Amino acid sequence: MFRNSNTLRTLNLLRKMSSKIENDYLIQTKAFINGKWTETDDKFAVTNPSTGDTIREVTNCGVSDFNKAIEIAHDAFGTFRQTNVRERAQILDNIYNLMLENKQDLAKILTLENGKPYKDSLGEIVYSAMFFKWFAEEAPRIYGDIIPSAVSSDQKIFTIRQPLGVIGILTPWNFPSAMIARKLAPVIATGNTCVIKPAHETPLSALALGVIAEKAGLPAGVCNILPTNHTSEIGEYVCEHELVKKITFTGSTKIGQLLMGQSSKGKNIKKFSMELGGNAPYIVFKDADLDRALDGIIGCKFRQSGQTCICANRIFVHEDLYDEFSKRLVDKIDKTFKLGDGFQDGVTHGPLIHDKSIDKVASLVQDAKTKGADVLIGGSRASSLGPLFYQPTVLGNVTESMDIFYEEIFGPVAPLIKFKDVDEVIKRANDTDVGLAGYFYSQNISTIFDAAEKLNVGMVGVNTGEISEPAVPFGGVKNSGLGKEGSKYGIDDYTELKAIIVAP
Repeated sequence: MFRNSNTLRTLNLLRKMSSKIENDYLIQTKAFINGKWTETDDKFAVTNPSTGDTIREVTNCGVSDFNKAIEIAHDAFGTFRQTNVRERAQILDNIYNLMLENKQDLAKILTLENGKPYKDSLGEIVYSAMFFKWFAEEAPRIYGDIIPSAVSSDQKIFTIRQPLGVIGILTPWNFPSAMIARKLAPVIATGNTCVIKPAHETPLSALALGVIAEKAGLPAGVCNILPTNHTSEIGEYVCEHELVKKITFTGSTKIGQLLMGQSSKGKNIKKFSMELGGNAPYIVFKDADLDRALDGIIGCKFRQSGQTCICANRIFVHEDLYDEFSKRLVDKIDKTFKLGDGFQDGVTHGPLIHDKSIDKVASLVQDAKTKGADVLIGGSRASSLGPLFYQPTVLGNVTESMDIFYEEIFGPVAPLIKFKDVDEVIKRANDTDVGLAGYFYSQNISTIFDAAEKLNVGMVGVNTGEISEPAVPFGGVKNSGLGKEGSKYGIDDYTELKAIIVAP
């Protein structure tokens, strides 16, 4: 039985979507454990944030299910770690090709459960696939070193990289395909195995990847995907489980700290990869190319309706450019943005994911207004479209007295802040306990190198708002996390470096 009260509307939605999705076997509702699709009596509803309709009821896994999956992954590790690197590379390449072959269907599933416009979902699927291609090419290149001994010319030292074992993968709802791909691809490349807990808001994209992995020839037990809405309980259990050797998590700093604390209660010390919260500065210097800076902010701030960890969160504009920049930004939003359901023609921005998200955005905007910020466009809910829609918003004259200066917004709100000189704005930009990404626009070579080095973030976009791709070592500093994902460095966090010393 569907738990949504409007059963007829839901059934009509499913019939409509089944006609749109060519390969409806990609819509799975069971858990993927040991290469088999299994279900429990307990279920939870997955809803479309644009409409509130139930899409499917999905198996609700508990502690016993996760324990079984972890033990299976542990057993599978003994065999999979011995797999030839070229075999693992071929599996990854197969996943890449299958994702591209099914990209339209995968994007439709993503839009259904996440709400982002179909065009954006299609972009995410292609982006996700690229990680499998990247690590297909990196799998045969897990190198060690030969190190000259400091003690004896006869003694030989060399290093090798070995897989860790079972990896616990905990992912968010905002990029339900890409965040799994960025973690699963290096797991396979390095010969590890994994248990994945996708966000309960968006499990269908994760389960669709399970279908793809199965068809790609991934051996049973290597990748196990268990949907659940017992989020806190399962997160704690996976972190404490002695067979889990590493946790990789994308989400808030608060939850990341909680998971690390829970892990310390277990019997073994785990490796961690954490991609946590951000408060990205976006700086438009006096000599910036204003057209490029405006184009950049549209994607960097408003992509996924502002629900990305690397979104521009504080937009610093030089006082000489402030009036023109703010006017042109408002004009662009007014003329080019269309809010609505992600499947509707022309829609550029969708809803927020749930009530807590939109309540937080509304509270931050209200606080800023109360403390003197100007609403240049938007500034309120778009309730006529549905309870989770918020108008794309630009706030002028934002200052440090406002909560929005320090808190990650995760919504379609652009706070504009005036500044005078380079040293001042760098100091203000760094005035936060997180440091994931930062952006700035300048045509002065001295300013470029100076600002790039002084911004206390893990990734810097110079004259671009596009900084995420498989070749980039993705990760932050301070309370924005640990480790790097993607790039040639992405292998390191999924392996253990072993030193071997050979005496004559």
